[in-house]
Amino acid sequence: MTKSIDFYFDIISPYSYLAHKKIKTLRKKGIHFNYKPILVGGLHNLQGITPPAFIKPKLNHMINDCILFAKKDNFEFIWNSNFPINSLSLMRGYLFIENDKKELYLDIMFDGYWKDNLDLSKEENLIKLLKKCNIDENIFLEGIKDPKIKDKLKSVTKEAHDKNIFGAPTFLINNKIFWGQDRLEFALEEYSK
Repeated sequence: MTKSIDFYFDIISPYSYLAHKKIKTLRKKGIHFNYKPILVGGLHNLQGITPPAFIKPKLNHMINDCILFAKKDNFEFIWNSNFPINSLSLMRGYLFIENDKKELYLDIMFDGYWKDNLDLSKEENLIKLLKKCNIDENIFLEGIKDPKIKDKLKSVTKEAHDKNIFGAPTFLINNKIFWGQDRLEFALEEYSK
């Protein structure tokens, strides 16, 4: 069995976007990540947490913090003017699509939200990005309603809760939790043990 780092993420998490950008480089170096899509809003509800988006000083800090990290790592980044949106369709979509399209889907959806400032809660914007992924929008929009897909997203989110994960992104390796994209280096140290 190949050693890997579990990566719990949500497309509407700006820190998940920044972590995903770093992970793309690390994967080219042979480091394995297991992408675990969660609904971060659902996780916050399960943990009884008020999301930072609803606490103005935290939100202001988060915006500035993400801009600093993106600049430091030379990633294109724009704080989305529609933040936060409900990511249910996006995250169910990741679970529904074929495995060989998952990486492209994430790249395009993350960039659409955090680089191009698109409102991905609007179906026309989502459809435009699905076409870039070569995904049939009718099959996609029907598929994300499948009870098995709904249950899978609930299950992975509940799994995160049960492991005491409370936000996105979170990295898990050797039963150790590393929360936040700035903790990726510590997860990598654990990976190398």
